[in-house]
Amino acid sequence: MTEDTTGAPREPGSQWYDNEAGPLVRPYAMTGGRTKPGPTGVRFDLIALVTLDPAAPDVADDLALGPEHRTLIALCRAETQSVAELAAGADLPVGVVRVLLGDLLELGRVTVSRPVPPAQLPDERILREVIEGLRAL
Repeated sequence: MTEDTTGAPREPGSQWYDNEAGPLVRPYAMTGGRTKPGPTGVRFDLIALVTLDPAAPDVADDLALGPEHRTLIALCRAETQSVAELAAGADLPVGVVRVLLGDLLELGRVTVSRPVPPAQLPDERILREVIEGLRAL
């Protein structure tokens, strides 16, 4: 028998790594060395909502999808989630999730609804005046 990093005996053939070793597949390997999501140049905000496209083909039919892509699809299947929630649920860095979501968007597997830009939101001053007017009634 050999010993693990804590000095405890371990069985031959058992795992040689522990929880402190980190992921076995590095992020650059999951994305093929890419840092930007696809050639379309889509930028995923942390609060952008990702939904599984109902018209998308079954995941089992596509051998081009990696396990991380499949994990994101499974998380989206349960409910619409933000990019940040997907990163937390898949236990992957946000940058990796953005690249993988770019792949899924190009394949037509997911749809993304972006948050409303602040310039398109109503002015807070106007909203306060409306509230004050309603209170005056």
